[in-house]
Amino acid sequence: MKIQGRMFLWLSVFILAMAIVYGVWAKEPAGATALFLAFGLCVMVGYYLAFTARRVDAGAQDDKNADVADDAGELGFFAPHSWQPLLLAIGGAFAFLALAMGWWLLYFSAPLILVGLFGWVFEFYRGENQNQ
Repeated sequence: MKIQGRMFLWLSVFILAMAIVYGVWAKEPAGATALFLAFGLCVMVGYYLAFTARRVDAGAQDDKNADVADDAGELGFFAPHSWQPLLLAIGGAFAFLALAMGWWLLYFSAPLILVGLFGWVFEFYRGENQNQ
């Protein structure tokens, strides 16, 4: 992860330089804004990867003499199944549809979003998946 963090941080430096050059040269605000936002995203991802690399053991991707098989094994815990993202997506779709059709549709989408969000967050605190 250390290498990926450095790659994103160097990419953010490049994007910042290109954003400044583009903003001065083209004098077009939409492209310059998009490049500055891309710079911010690269900084966030690079900082997260660099911060996480300090807290976890070095992985096979950080060893220059590692084989592909060295990175095999368990990668983490992933939820086996969940209906909550579907409910959250339906509520989000209705919320965005409210921008086009009318604000009254938010009264129907807000409960769907809240139930989906709380259900997804607290999914492993109750029911059959409580001890995972």
